[in-house]
Amino acid sequence: QVQLVESGGGLVQAGGSLRLSCAASGSIFNINTMGWYRQPPGKQRELVATITNSGSTNYADSVKGRFTISRDNAKKTVYLQMNSLKPEDTAVYLCNAGVDTPFRRTYDYWGQGTQVTVSS
Repeated sequence: QVQLVESGGGLVQAGGSLRLSCAASGSIFNINTMGWYRQPPGKQRELVATITNSGSTNYADSVKGRFTISRDNAKKTVYLQMNSLKPEDTAVYLCNAGVDTPFRRTYDYWGQGTQVTVSS
C-alpha cells in the first residue's frame, strides 16, 4: 500500500504565497509522474501541474508564471510553490503519483487533499 500525505495549505491574502508538500510512503519501487490537481468549490477537478521523474514539467495556463512544481526523488516528495495567489486559486489541492510497486505493478494514487483559501 502507498500513502500520499499533503501539507502546507491554509488561508492567505491575495498576492501572497504558499508552499504545498506531498510525501509518498509505503511499498514503492519507483515513482513516475507526480502532480498537483485542484477542485474549486462546486467545480470539477482540474490539473495544476505535473513533473516527471526526470524533471520535465507541465502547467495549466492559469498558473503559468505563478506556480512552480518540483520534486525530491530521494525524499519521495513533490512540492508546489504558489506565488501571486488569486481568489480563484481557492480549492482543495490534491497530490497524485504514478507508482511502480516492488511487484512491478503500476498504480495511480491520490492524497487526501489540502485546502487553500485565498481572500480578496
